[in-house]
Amino acid sequence: MKLSINPKKLFFIDGCGAVLSAFLIGIVFVRFEKYIGIPAATLYLLAAFPIMFTIYDWFSYLQSHNKQPQLLRGIAIFNFFYCCLSIGVAFYHYNTLTIIGWIYFLIEIVIIMLLANWELKIATNNLK
Repeated sequence: MKLSINPKKLFFIDGCGAVLSAFLIGIVFVRFEKYIGIPAATLYLLAAFPIMFTIYDWFSYLQSHNKQPQLLRGIAIFNFFYCCLSIGVAFYHYNTLTIIGWIYFLIEIVIIMLLANWELKIATNNLK
């Protein structure tokens, strides 16, 4: 099966998702910290990663076509790392994380893992 999506579109999709994650975690969840169950300082730390990913995605979006597969592989790896970090934070705060917090993190992790897997497939396909 040939995956033919342009890597630029994936950088755009990833960047939009990163902006949404940063906004939800770093602004909304901090404001409603008691309903999530994770301290604001930890939420700010988690929000810093999607902010960095947004910058990476914008930079990668603007790069020449021949560099994009390697950059796409990079963001996929960063996304997998972020999922591991999120899982670790969720379990570290197991006793205080609310059902709303668990639902958000589980949904976010599933979406990011699917996107990262897609990014790796597209990157590999475009390197051939």
